[in-house]
Amino acid sequence: MPNIGSGARRTRGVLFDVDGTLVDSSYIHTLAWWQAFRQAGLDVPMASIHRSVGMGGDKLVDRLLPAGRDKALDESIMAAHGAVFATFWPALRPFDGARDLLAQCYESGFAVALASSARAQDLEVLRSTLRADSFIHAATSANDAKESKPDPDILEAALEAVGLQAGDAVYVGDAVWDVYAAGKLGMPTIGLTCGGTSAGELMEAGAVEIYENPRDLLANLRDSAVGRLAARS
Repeated sequence: MPNIGSGARRTRGVLFDVDGTLVDSSYIHTLAWWQAFRQAGLDVPMASIHRSVGMGGDKLVDRLLPAGRDKALDESIMAAHGAVFATFWPALRPFDGARDLLAQCYESGFAVALASSARAQDLEVLRSTLRADSFIHAATSANDAKESKPDPDILEAALEAVGLQAGDAVYVGDAVWDVYAAGKLGMPTIGLTCGGTSAGELMEAGAVEIYENPRDLLANLRDSAVGRLAARS
């Protein structure tokens, strides 16, 4: 997890979720979880799974399965999800404008960090899909946090990696769980609908503004929460 060197410290930052925000993978995760549940003999509707994607895997399983269940299967379900998702690694694609958005934030003087609930091995693949490492100062995964989203631990780890406070950063995400996690730190979230969550749901969760995808945010960056953060004295 690379950190900004002291000589290159930046005083404002933009943090990004990755799955469903920068890379078109939300529905792949939905299918992977569905298959993992089926392998365990469990029938969980895909619609319910999709609405939970963006949480950490442990919390997703807790949310979708009965509270009184035998939790002995939880680890194997999460492992099965990881194995199925890995079969789709070659098919992963970034959203249009994702790399350009990261580059523009970097070139505008922001610290840029990825704050994802993905496993470390998945995050490495996602980063290679983005081909934007030269514009990313730090990246945190589920391995860097005790609690996963919607708890804010992953975001706190990303802020620490770039040496910033929550009040000096904006988060960009596609799921209500991203918004909830950032909200616990008082950090504004820009919502993107490209992960399959509606603008209404994201706004109700507390997102400060909504864009369709990275290209849409990039086209409106100056007038967005990122632009307002840049203009702060």
